[in-house]
Amino acid sequence: MKLRCERDVLAEALATAGRAVANRGALPVLSGVRLELAGDRLTITGSDLELTITVERTVAGLADGVAVVPSRLVNEIVKALEPGAVELETGDDEARIASGRSEFTLKTLPADEFPRVAGVEGDEVRFEADALVGALRQVLPAASGDDNRPILTGVLLAAEDRGLRLVATDSYRLAVRDLPGVSVLSSGKQVLVPSRALAELSRSLGEGGELTLRLGERDASFSSRSADGGESGGIVLTTRLIEGDYPNYQGLIPQNQPNRLTVAREPLMEALRRVKLLARDATPVRLLMSSDGLELKAVTQDVGEGSESLDATYEGEELTVAFNPDYLLAGIEAAVGEEITLSTMDSLKPAVVRTPASDDYLYLLMPVRVQ
Repeated sequence: MKLRCERDVLAEALATAGRAVANRGALPVLSGVRLELAGDRLTITGSDLELTITVERTVAGLADGVAVVPSRLVNEIVKALEPGAVELETGDDEARIASGRSEFTLKTLPADEFPRVAGVEGDEVRFEADALVGALRQVLPAASGDDNRPILTGVLLAAEDRGLRLVATDSYRLAVRDLPGVSVLSSGKQVLVPSRALAELSRSLGEGGELTLRLGERDASFSSRSADGGESGGIVLTTRLIEGDYPNYQGLIPQNQPNRLTVAREPLMEALRRVKLLARDATPVRLLMSSDGLELKAVTQDVGEGSESLDATYEGEELTVAFNPDYLLAGIEAAVGEEITLSTMDSLKPAVVRTPASDDYLYLLMPVRVQ
């Protein structure tokens, strides 16, 4: 195999596919990325058997072939080269990478040992990539990172009357985002997709373009092309689905919350970032809500305290509620619009963050009990 390609194009493709590479595992070959050149089409694949990312790029192909190269090392070498054309050539058990006056050789891995990922069998559904990417950015922060609770590490995709619903929770918070008019699942169907796969999908997709989803019994694939329809931006992400029953999240959402705070979103985020500097050692930030407005306060024993007042509209009984500041900030950052509303029942029951401009997004957060 022999090809020539611009450094930045090759480095970006190697990095994208490399994010699916296994850091450790039973198959040493999975520490590498598989390169396949056919004409001017270079296909780079990384996989850990649970997640597979395949990137296609147009290059100057000089000789077709297949090779597996160490992912981390080849990526570091290509990124370190001077800007310009890079020549990559493989043969026998070596790969040569050259650019300008720099030249490197690497030992390759056995290409015949790299597992072939079967295509997902299922009907294709196509929709605008921007819609899904925006929704993922709102729900992914609420997914759990605890592998001991695999169900909660996924994002639920569920067919609703209005369209597609995305749900994520780590049992301390819950994010729900509706995509009206997006029909990617048959009525009443739902699937649980690993949040890691969706995070990589969100990271890999550019602005615009069309996304194709194919759902199988145990796996799913997402493929995209660039917004201009060109062949230079092809990415296919394949992931195994999580099996199991998702918690009844709808039963967690309060139906009646008499207390309602409305506050400007940007000033609230800025104030929260400042006050939480004094929220050390798992100290929560308290929200003191009254007809006079909102006061944020954090007190850490033997360290100090911080507070800040904000103009806000409040309807309800005077109330103080404490939250994990990072969790609260994540929900407010994910909201879209100039204002957010925080609805509460009391200081111990779940609070709900929404945006007055739209009812497509909901973020539920459990308060922290304080003295």
